[in-house]
Amino acid sequence: MTQMALYIDYEFCSGCHSCEVACRNEIECGIDDWGIKVLEDKPRQHADGSWHWDYLALPGELCDMCEERVAAGKLPACVQSCQAKCLEIGTIEECAQKLAAKGKKAAILVP
Repeated sequence: MTQMALYIDYEFCSGCHSCEVACRNEIECGIDDWGIKVLEDKPRQHADGSWHWDYLALPGELCDMCEERVAAGKLPACVQSCQAKCLEIGTIEECAQKLAAKGKKAAILVP
């Protein structure tokens, strides 16, 4: 089977935590466990004077990219629930192409 990856476009992540909540509900993990977690970076001022607050969605040890859901033809819970549509699932090659086209504020994660 082809190895799948998670492509995350951090430029558009709003920090809503929908992915985190959906994942918790899907894997029914404990209070101190998580499959994906949204971390917040401190506000930063850019050269043009604008401010930015970055959010980083990071899969953890419990993430199996919703193997059962994907096998049933569904999207992983985090991808389906992402309101900003900044999470996508694909093969490592597909995600690498998206990352190359994006160039910045994106990542490929292989849980």
